Amino acid sequence: MTTTDLSTRSLLEPRPLSELSRPELRLEVKRARTELASTLNAIEDRLNVPRKMRERTDRWGRELRRLRTENPVALAGVAVGVAVVIGGAVWGIVTLVTRD
Repeated sequence: MTTTDLSTRSLLEPRPLSELSRPELRLEVKRARTELASTLNAIEDRLNVPRKMRERTDRWGRELRRLRTENPVALAGVAVGVAVVIGGAVWGIVTLVTRD
């Protein structure tokens, strides 16, 4: 390759692998492996449902502990509301099932 070719090539344009030296090839392989590992980790983060559920449950637990500390009356109200909803759902299902 001539000097003119080097000066006209964009700095962002990658060089063909055939033009790289062994150390440069090793660096390129290391960079590609790192990029692949990062991509696989991102995919795993998106698709790991058990971990997402655990993180969400942990977050809900922290929020409930914070609510218990900051406003226990509101927490009691939430608990009563949840009990009423669940009780109403159970009552409705039992009514539908036992209806003639």
